[in-house]
Amino acid sequence: MTIPFKPRIQQLTALDWPLLLIIAVAAYLVGSLSTGVITARLLGLPDPRSAGSGNPGATNVLRVGGKKAAIVTLVGDLLKGLIPVIVAGMAVDGASREAAMGTAGLFAFLGHLFPVFFGFKGGKGVATAAGAILAMAPLIGLVAIVGWLSTAWATRYSSLSALFAAVVAATLATFIAPPFIALAISLMSLLLILRHHGNIRRLVRGEEPRIGEKSEPSIKE
Repeated sequence: MTIPFKPRIQQLTALDWPLLLIIAVAAYLVGSLSTGVITARLLGLPDPRSAGSGNPGATNVLRVGGKKAAIVTLVGDLLKGLIPVIVAGMAVDGASREAAMGTAGLFAFLGHLFPVFFGFKGGKGVATAAGAILAMAPLIGLVAIVGWLSTAWATRYSSLSALFAAVVAATLATFIAPPFIALAISLMSLLLILRHHGNIRRLVRGEEPRIGEKSEPSIKE
């Protein structure tokens, strides 16, 4: 049986790089809008960066502000990964389209991790990565989300669910996604896992708080 190989990566021309730079900067700025911090300020809640686990993501916002704030944060973080990729895909045609979408997804994710508007103190990027992957490769995104939900239902560990989803997304992307998209998803998955290094240590020690539980003040993710 012949095993099909991926097509070679289309070489970008000199005209593509300025456009990709514009897309990268725009996506990064969108990603830098920290939904958790903005939501907390609008609702008069504690800054999630200085409360609970210190992470401005939906899980910590749930701990410090309740379900309403957490849902707003989750949707906002997901959309800031989804929208830049969709816009890049609509704005660019031909061989550069996949590179544009991969660039938009990766830099929106980096904006969430290191937001220029909020002192470069960002979150883990789970929801933003999910939105970007859904737009870049819908099947991979859906499978990763199902993996997250299944793990969260079985264990009630948000961090473990994110780690499992990241591994699933990167593995699938390696085999079935176009090269630029596969590269973007793999880099996001790797960074997401690295951002969870503290959670991994606490999971091993049995000290990781479950979804909905209050985290100790000393715990910083």
